[in-house]
Amino acid sequence: MLVLDASALASWLMPDEAGLDLVGLAGRHEVFAAPGLIWAEIRNILVVSERRGRVAPDISDQALEAIGQLGIVLDHAPSNAAVMALARKHGLTVYDALYLDLALREGAVLATHDAALKRAASAEGVTLA
Repeated sequence: MLVLDASALASWLMPDEAGLDLVGLAGRHEVFAAPGLIWAEIRNILVVSERRGRVAPDISDQALEAIGQLGIVLDHAPSNAAVMALARKHGLTVYDALYLDLALREGAVLATHDAALKRAASAEGVTLA
């Protein structure tokens, strides 16, 4: 299983970023997963990118279609105590702690471009993509 955070997914979507090779990762991980909040996070990234002239609305629509084809399994059952403990211990946002919690619970690899989340994942023994 590969847990994708919004920064990793956005880097794959944005035409002006060098993102993850999700096609290659799909060959190594049968399941892509993310906390349910990724639905709102990625849409917010896209609409803000539209407002800044970074992408056109039709590109955002195509990106959302591509995301849908990835079949990301959404997790809606985080561990309340673990999420709070991870956020406190590593100085993470609760949003980022949700991704780390999911990776820990599932013994999954984590894909992120967020430096603080990478440090926390490494400290917790989570493998990074």
